[in-house]
Amino acid sequence: MDSAIAHRFVETNGIRMHCAEAGTGPLVFLCHGFPECWHSWRHQLPALAAAGYHAVAPDLRGFGQTERPQPVEAYDIFQLTGDLVGLVNAIGEGPATLAGHDWGAMVAWHAALLRPDLFPALVLLSVPYFPRRRMSESQWEAAKYPGKIFYQAMLRSPRAEAFFESDIRTRLERGLWMLSGDAPPNARWQPATDPAVPPAAPVLPDGLPPWLTDADVDYLEGEYRRSGFTGGLNYYRNCDRNWELTPFLDGARIPQPTLFLAGEKDPVLDFLADEFAALEQNVPKLLGKVLVPGAGHWIQQERPDEVNKLLIGFFEQI
Repeated sequence: MDSAIAHRFVETNGIRMHCAEAGTGPLVFLCHGFPECWHSWRHQLPALAAAGYHAVAPDLRGFGQTERPQPVEAYDIFQLTGDLVGLVNAIGEGPATLAGHDWGAMVAWHAALLRPDLFPALVLLSVPYFPRRRMSESQWEAAKYPGKIFYQAMLRSPRAEAFFESDIRTRLERGLWMLSGDAPPNARWQPATDPAVPPAAPVLPDGLPPWLTDADVDYLEGEYRRSGFTGGLNYYRNCDRNWELTPFLDGARIPQPTLFLAGEKDPVLDFLADEFAALEQNVPKLLGKVLVPGAGHWIQQERPDEVNKLLIGFFEQI
């Protein structure tokens, strides 16, 4: 662990949240995705601290050392955004700029929509903002991939925990590799599968990609052995519920200055290509829309120097 990174626990929205943090100055929250934890921001925390910011990377609800409520409904979008509001108030240094990757991006943009007074600027990584759709998540999946099974349906399955926990390290290593820019075309992760087609034999990585170390995987594996996967999977199990709870967000556009970053090879942009194309319309104050060459889904880990430079440049601009 970097000696510049400190750890503490904060009481927020009725749960005990673990945070990694570094630096002093304007507050920046770094929100991770699935299957990750605060550690996905290990390269950004010291860099932002050196640039004069107080960077805080929490383990989001259900992940890492943060508490894991039992009810599935405890992971709906109001609870997830409420955790960030409570974190600002607990730290007492708000407002905070929000940066979110993967699921962290979706939590961040909902928090920005619901509390623009606390979150005046936004960085989204990998997942482009899109307003609430006219159909639920499961309906959209069926329309987008008729006759196929979208990956989120598998993650909502009651058997998802058994899949991940059957071999935690292998699942993590393969996922980190397959969605990265280092995976060859024949091993690239696909968002949907055809149940009528027998699955091909998995292509296994020849060692870890250059941006990932055994120590990184050791840490992530240890956290998931501690926490299990249920908390993170419950985010997906609330997608239709989140849609039902937020009709008031129909057509909402992000009013804050915003930066979007993604890897050029991020497979998320394959199924969210229309949303990526519509970013300028849905985010009127989009100050940057950057695709990093050669990078995949785990952009802040795969290309930390480029991401740090882009983050600091955006923070200096707003």
